[in-house]
Amino acid sequence: MTDKPVSLGVIIGTRGIFNPEYTGISRLEISKLLNSLNMGMFILPENETPNGAVETLSDAAKYGDYFRKHQDDIDGIIVLLPNFGDEIGIIETIKRSRLDVPVLVQASNDILSKVDVKGRRDAFCGKISVCNNLYHHNIPFTDTSSHTVDIDSSEFRTDVMNFAAVCRVVKGMRNLRIGAIGARPAAFQTVRYSEKMLDRAGISVVTADLSEIISAAEKLDSASEPVTRKIQEIKSYGRIPDKIAGENIIKQARLSVAIDTWMKINEVQASAIQCWDSLEYNYGTAACLSMSMMGESGRPSACEVDVTGAVSMYALRLASGNAPGFLDWNNNYEGKQHLCVCTHCSNYPRSFIGTEIEISNLDILGNTIGPEKCFGAIKGKAAAGDFTFFRVSTDDNLGRIKTYVGEGVFTDDPFEMDGGIAVCNIPEMRKLMTHIVRNGFEHHVAMVRGRVSGILEEAVTRYLKWDLYSHTAGAVITT
Repeated sequence: MTDKPVSLGVIIGTRGIFNPEYTGISRLEISKLLNSLNMGMFILPENETPNGAVETLSDAAKYGDYFRKHQDDIDGIIVLLPNFGDEIGIIETIKRSRLDVPVLVQASNDILSKVDVKGRRDAFCGKISVCNNLYHHNIPFTDTSSHTVDIDSSEFRTDVMNFAAVCRVVKGMRNLRIGAIGARPAAFQTVRYSEKMLDRAGISVVTADLSEIISAAEKLDSASEPVTRKIQEIKSYGRIPDKIAGENIIKQARLSVAIDTWMKINEVQASAIQCWDSLEYNYGTAACLSMSMMGESGRPSACEVDVTGAVSMYALRLASGNAPGFLDWNNNYEGKQHLCVCTHCSNYPRSFIGTEIEISNLDILGNTIGPEKCFGAIKGKAAAGDFTFFRVSTDDNLGRIKTYVGEGVFTDDPFEMDGGIAVCNIPEMRKLMTHIVRNGFEHHVAMVRGRVSGILEEAVTRYLKWDLYSHTAGAVITT
């Protein structure tokens, strides 16, 4: 989903008493904009309807048929109002298309020197009428940052880019397949989830016994092309200390190839793996490195079979285009209430850390099981910068999917702990922790570089209809 360009259906509304020349201008402007953003556009040829716009039921029928023919390729719809527009024609177009996709509504600005009969637009008013109809027909829609905005403005360009990200999240979540590899660790009841609730949301869980993956890895010839290629990828992925035996690198490569093959066969986009501690005991290596490399290539992987954690990671990937990390809310930072430390062993993707990584042995399990069985941990401290955090959880008490989202900053504050470290500055941290503990959320959280909480809030509450606590807005949104 993140590699495929978003394609949008375009509806241009008009009303006969207004200047029709504006519709042609809007068509040219939106075509230029979407082309510059490398987005696909689906719109009827201009000569198919009067002025190339939608006004009558006949126009709506033509557009509805056209959109249905391209339903597999249209990720969202943009409604353009170069003038007041015709609310019935627009609503009928969307209804007849039968597309259940996000809708963005734009209205053009009037110009003070052009408000005579020929020059006026009245789109400011027409947008209210169109949105009134969308509301009453239960068609969710996205608004632009300003009530009226010019198509060729930088503001609308940002609106369209954010809308495309919303479309990616919605389509990606509704068609997501998560691989659950192995059983959850017995001691981690916190990662339990409702598979049926996810299934109703369009998210399928594909399971595999860990023994299947181990068996597949052990059967691979270490000299085969897939394994030797993976070994080279591992060696170029990060710094490996000289103390690491070459045999352990080969084991990790075989594990990675086995997981990659299973995910490809089962058409899985993200995974959650029994990384602790059966794999170390029964195969002799950690899963962190394999998970990190998958995340870097756009296939996020969550620890300890946290399936809804993997869903959270994939949503962040869709919203931002960046590789997400998977972390524990782990440590306080002295008496500073706005700081905390998030850690994992870890499986952080290289770009999530943002600095050179070390690939070595797990520290805690290494002391228990032996370091020779624990190669594959990603070690490094997240470089300073903005981030977004997100968590999806299934609540059996409520029978609903619930989420929270917010933003913060990775800092350069020191913290002497092994593994993957992220010192986080989050405003009103106490309020966030109160919400997490009182509402039964897991101790895991997904994070990604960049600020995309608004995109996730729009996708989750308006289109996916999941409950959300927005820490950025300081509010609970129940759909």
